[in-house]
Amino acid sequence: MILQRLLPAFLWVMAILPFEARALDMTADQSKKLEVLIKQVNDWAKNPELVAAVRDYNSKGRASTQDMDQDKWATLTIMDPIVKDLRSNATAKFLQNKKSEVMSEGFVSGADGTKVGFLSKTSNWSHKGKPKHDEPMAGKTWIGQPEKDASTGLSQVQFALPILDAGQPIGSLVIGVAVNKL
Repeated sequence: MILQRLLPAFLWVMAILPFEARALDMTADQSKKLEVLIKQVNDWAKNPELVAAVRDYNSKGRASTQDMDQDKWATLTIMDPIVKDLRSNATAKFLQNKKSEVMSEGFVSGADGTKVGFLSKTSNWSHKGKPKHDEPMAGKTWIGQPEKDASTGLSQVQFALPILDAGQPIGSLVIGVAVNKL
């Protein structure tokens, strides 16, 4: 009797899970468009203004975030002065001027993985120890798997590029792309 009641729910779950996984896959055309976008964003990562902002951040830090950690970051609202500053500083304005309809998020991290500026508040204060930061800090491009982003709720794929100063990685530029808009 219990099995008869649970079987329809089990079958429904098994039917919907593969659909959700398929919804996050990218077509060949979407992959090509992503490749073109990565090449464009690679030029952004070389922009002298962006390089200077990251270099400055790495040397001076930011007094308002000196003792920031993930627990404190998680409590901040989008109206918090720290978040507002990171969303409106020169780095954020650079990203805003480059933003297109396919971009679901964008942020720049300093060498330590913490935020220099962003389009909207990120889920994590620091991405150090994660491939999206560590691979660019090793001079490599990182491309993630399509997934639902926790901070935006959108199906997206992220990629990250190194910000180079005299050929050396000094930070990372992460862009999230809405898969359905590619």
